[in-house]
Amino acid sequence: MLWWLYVALGLAYWLLNLVAVIRAVRTVPRLASVTPPDHGPWPRVSHVVPACNEAAQLGPALRSRLDEGYPDAEFLVVNDRSTDNTGALADQLAATDARLRVLHIADLPAGWLGKVHALHRGTQLATGEWLLFSDADVHLQPGTLTRALTHCEQHGLDHLGVLPDIDRGTRPLDIVMAMFLRMFCILLRPRALADPRSRAAIGVGAFNLVRRSAFARTPGFEGLRLDVVDDLALGQMLKQHGARSGVVNGHDCVGVRWYESVRDMAGGAEKAALASFAAFSVVRLTAVCFVLLALELAPFVGVFVVGRPALQVVAAGGVLCALAAQLIPSAWFARPWWPALFPPVAVVLSVALMLRAGWLAVRRGGLMWRGTLYPTEMLRRGARLRFP
Repeated sequence: MLWWLYVALGLAYWLLNLVAVIRAVRTVPRLASVTPPDHGPWPRVSHVVPACNEAAQLGPALRSRLDEGYPDAEFLVVNDRSTDNTGALADQLAATDARLRVLHIADLPAGWLGKVHALHRGTQLATGEWLLFSDADVHLQPGTLTRALTHCEQHGLDHLGVLPDIDRGTRPLDIVMAMFLRMFCILLRPRALADPRSRAAIGVGAFNLVRRSAFARTPGFEGLRLDVVDDLALGQMLKQHGARSGVVNGHDCVGVRWYESVRDMAGGAEKAALASFAAFSVVRLTAVCFVLLALELAPFVGVFVVGRPALQVVAAGGVLCALAAQLIPSAWFARPWWPALFPPVAVVLSVALMLRAGWLAVRRGGLMWRGTLYPTEMLRRGARLRFP
């Protein structure tokens, strides 16, 4: 009886995953399919780009923005206490293009996260009617901004999140990314974004385009000064203050080199796991990890239960749902299909990363991010993000 209950829960879990994935893929449009008008006038857009030790990625990414072709844009790079060549590279590019300005930050005020403070300082300098908050390693294809603004005007949006292409990494990383893309589709809930009663919100660190007048109605980044998941927190804050948000698939328009390997991903998992899923509680994080592991593995375990053919058939149905739920997002993001075939490997690696994040938080007494240690209790008190 316990085996039946376990496998049935796993089947129900994967069916819900599959339904949520299909809804997301069918609801979210592609930015590349938007056709902008032949002529303007186009509003000014301010690119606000926080950069901390991004020397390896900053040059090519900034050049792609400068060459993107939007007719009225300014570029504000905020060099946030970098210890590498980031500031010098930004200054060199600024010397060749009058649209680019660089702000160098040497010290972090108490009670702020570095990136949020950099976004705040950049926004203070921005003059655009629209603000594009975007990470320093993001590449834009020509015509991206006119498409994004056209979509916003056609749908009456104040805020647009664009889901980027993510470059390939090592094979283990690609397997984990297949799970990440599925989870993102499940948590996205695009149909609920327009419902003011829903807590569904969107925020994409690679591309958050915000109408300046809508941002002015919020407390601004001062209200998010200790939010680790600042992109999603920004989306929630905008929605709470009446902004209309939307999301599009940015395939062939926006790209990012996120991580090189699972080891690189481990650092990002520290802040994502603790802030998003666990509200900075290691006990809660551990519980989430074991529940997730049990549900994700249920049908794969069930097919190996000897002597119970009916149970194995049900479990096989769960395995098929799991593979479909993994393959659909991978195809939607134009990623290779084979990493989606290993959900058990992906969840084991993901849980290991999350448990590692909890262990490090206990050992350090906080979250280490970009060379700065932020005490756990301070982050817990200051966080405004409420996970849907």
